[in-house]
Amino acid sequence: LFSSSASGASVVAIDNKIEQAMDLVKNHLMYAVREEVEVLKEQIKELLEKNSQLERENSLLKTLASPEQLEKFQSRLPAEVLCPEEQSPGAAAPAQHSGGSAV
Repeated sequence: LFSSSASGASVVAIDNKIEQAMDLVKNHLMYAVREEVEVLKEQIKELLEKNSQLERENSLLKTLASPEQLEKFQSRLPAEVLCPEEQSPGAAAPAQHSGGSAV
């Protein structure tokens, strides 16, 4: 009798240890996930702010550009997207400046 009750107590103790280990793993994972979510929320916030700034900058540039400049830019856009290394130095400089000011 004593042997079987000791064996039962041993099984219960092992079950308790397993449950504690599982709780520890679960708590660790939940903490890690919450931490990652906070990092991602901050990145989203920064990207939204940068996007908003770039949209304002784009809008301002569109209002300051003449219709001829806009037409010229739009006609060159597909070629620049396909072959960015073929940009003229004059066309590349404002893009670099614009990118630098947005950072």
